[in-house]
Amino acid sequence: MDSEPREKIETPDGVEIRPTYGPADGAVDYLRDLGFPGEYPFTRGIYPTMYRGRLWTMRQYAGFGTAEESNRRFRYLLGQGQTGLSIAFDLPTQMGYDSDHPMAEPEVGKVGVAIDSLLDMEVLLDGIPLDLVTTSMTINATAAILLAMYIAVADRHGVPAAVLDGTTQNDILKEYVARGTYIFPPRPSLRLITDMCAYCADYLPKWNPISVSGYHIREAGATAVQEVAFTLADGIAYLQAAVEAGLSVDRIAPRLSFFFAAQMNLLEEVAKFRAARRLWARIVRERFGAADPRSWMLRFHTQTAGAALTAQQPANNVVRVALQALAAVLGGTQSLHTNARDEALALPTDEAALLALRTQQIIASESGVADTVDPLAGAYYIEALTTEIERRAETLIRQVEDAGGVLRALEAGLMQRLIAESAYREARRVETGEQVVVGVNRFQSDEAGRPSILRVPPEVLSRQKARLAQARRARNHDEAQRALMRLRRAAGGTENLMPHILAAVQAHATIGEICDTLRAVFGVYKPTAVI
Repeated sequence: MDSEPREKIETPDGVEIRPTYGPADGAVDYLRDLGFPGEYPFTRGIYPTMYRGRLWTMRQYAGFGTAEESNRRFRYLLGQGQTGLSIAFDLPTQMGYDSDHPMAEPEVGKVGVAIDSLLDMEVLLDGIPLDLVTTSMTINATAAILLAMYIAVADRHGVPAAVLDGTTQNDILKEYVARGTYIFPPRPSLRLITDMCAYCADYLPKWNPISVSGYHIREAGATAVQEVAFTLADGIAYLQAAVEAGLSVDRIAPRLSFFFAAQMNLLEEVAKFRAARRLWARIVRERFGAADPRSWMLRFHTQTAGAALTAQQPANNVVRVALQALAAVLGGTQSLHTNARDEALALPTDEAALLALRTQQIIASESGVADTVDPLAGAYYIEALTTEIERRAETLIRQVEDAGGVLRALEAGLMQRLIAESAYREARRVETGEQVVVGVNRFQSDEAGRPSILRVPPEVLSRQKARLAQARRARNHDEAQRALMRLRRAAGGTENLMPHILAAVQAHATIGEICDTLRAVFGVYKPTAVI
């Protein structure tokens, strides 16, 4: 342990943390800055009773190999008390390549489930009550196609689109900033997203067409302030695009959701969630003139931080995940995924996934933190840090806007550069030992062995290619080609693309064929080098 007390402590954003806080530090105007839970500006939570009325959705992220393996994991977790699905897709699915494409073959089924056609989606969702379970799909560039497949499977099971409840991540802007699974340039990508928003407003009123994702921004090395600022800046861009397309802000904003990371500094994370909620409420009401209180609410999902997991002493990750999950709950999350202890090594085993779920259940049932709303409200340090994060995030949003908005900032590499600089500073702090990571740069020990890990079997590729060939043989080829031609003509015009994508899916066109059709019209994005 440190033998000398540290004279000065700062957050990665440069916020100095004083030894003690008092009434003057956390002073707020209660009605203006906090308000009551369920009331503007929603600092204390978006619902009056929060978890006393209903617990957060426990939504474990899962998907690997073929649809059969992932379906088995979904059923297992639902049987253990999970209350929502969260689907991980493999890289070829995210990038719009069929499993038999030469570029896809090394990655089929590795980091998520492989989905090539409607046949795969039917197997993936077999036996899942789509009218009862909420489903989150972590998919971006191909989100419209995967949602169309979900709708088509539900229709075949007699479940109308109007009752489907869930979320498509569909946040392409953060892909350009931090993650990289983009296909098309930003403007046609925004068109696809706006078309999805309009379609969902008409036909899927319970579906969240976008989950604006700060999680991947944070995982790329952003600070807490940058996570809030860049995420809300993306949210502003989506709302602005919808308004420019003729959609009412009060029609779109209530179905916009958000996705944040829960990192290791528990109290900073709690303050971050509260600051984001308050800042978004003010942006939507004051900047966009939204009149519906539901438009002002920042509803968000949280995932514990994958970047904080360590391959060294992986059992320590159980403690890390518990603390991060506690931060999310104390911060008022609406749904939560807890990472498994072995995810720094491989996809989680059944045992590790179950322990991650049990972590949420113990917090919900045994800790007492869900018994009252926003239990840390009024704490001098929490309120001071909430206000400071909000102030700094607002300043950073203005910096993005001064650069011409999100699209111009992306093209100039502004956000990418700021995140890269933050990531470098944090890596240096770990390297020098200023930031302690137990088992990595402090308290190392000889480890007897590694836990057993999940390995995706090599025959996954051959099985996936066989089902893809089966889907192509069984379909009406001419019907599929006609649907793709109609999609291409629509992409060259201005009409909503969702009905055409749905028709192509129902004709059993593959994800690669649909994306190739759109590539021919929209082109492919080439990223800006960031130095």
